[in-house]
Amino acid sequence: MGVARRWVFPIIWMVIFAIIAAALVKFAFFGDALKADDLEYPTVAIEEQHYEVVSGTITNDVELSGSISAAASVAIPATLSGEVREVSVAAGQSVKKGQEILKLRAEVMNPDGTQGTQWKVVSAPATGKLTDFTALVGASFEVGSPLGSIAPPSYIVSGTVPSEQLYRLVDRPKEATVAINGGPAPFTCTGLSITFVAAGESSGESAAGPTVSCVVPRDVVVFPGLTAAITIAGGIAEDVMVVPITAVEGTALSGNVYFVLPDGTTELREVVLGLNDGITVEVVSGLEVGDKILQFVPGAEAVDEGALPDNCYQDGDEVVCY
Repeated sequence: MGVARRWVFPIIWMVIFAIIAAALVKFAFFGDALKADDLEYPTVAIEEQHYEVVSGTITNDVELSGSISAAASVAIPATLSGEVREVSVAAGQSVKKGQEILKLRAEVMNPDGTQGTQWKVVSAPATGKLTDFTALVGASFEVGSPLGSIAPPSYIVSGTVPSEQLYRLVDRPKEATVAINGGPAPFTCTGLSITFVAAGESSGESAAGPTVSCVVPRDVVVFPGLTAAITIAGGIAEDVMVVPITAVEGTALSGNVYFVLPDGTTELREVVLGLNDGITVEVVSGLEVGDKILQFVPGAEAVDEGALPDNCYQDGDEVVCY
């Protein structure tokens, strides 16, 4: 036992340390002998992504944030330069469109040179409550000057649409679906209109783009200031060629795609575009179902990851797919 402790165990430990030292020397001075080409399974391979054109359905719904407000008052203009001779209504009274408001009289010269009198009846231009009405018998007005205004008993919902989204509303729908936050069930508003701000008049929110507005049905209870979600149906296209918007230069009316040739190279090809839903776009002509194109336009700016396929993500200025 004494011999083992004195000679055998020390020799075994020396052999172990020698093996460890040799391994460290190999890794320290010969580690570069292991090259990437010798790996049987590389960890990541990033390749140019292709997309095969398929048929599908596109629902072109434009979604906006909006708010409820009272409908704008309608001015009552004088239809004759003359004097008020008879008033048929009073301030604060409710009137119907076409109802008589007052009568104006003016002294005119007849064609034969004699003095004559001309009468004009001013009627309500809209239904609502009479406001700012101060016309009295004997008062004089110039033609076109305001006699008062009418506040319609209705509300409108309005929101700002980014100008580039107008390409998705070329057909100008006449109605929209509105959902009031914390309010009643979604409803349809009618009389949809798009208002553009004249140059030099833009300020505040209106500078962000045109204003979309429509009339709230009278049987829907709303209040000024409520926020709402507006959905404008811009159309639906079924069984049409669809491609990702990431594959197209341009997203409305016309565009370019990079067509993949049989030898793997690409060529620029013009296409006619239809509806798009913000993720995919309809190709009206220029491609056929089964054609292959680049899934991402070369050199394109970074895109919203929501528009990328599930197997891709944004890495700096590049899109990585796996």
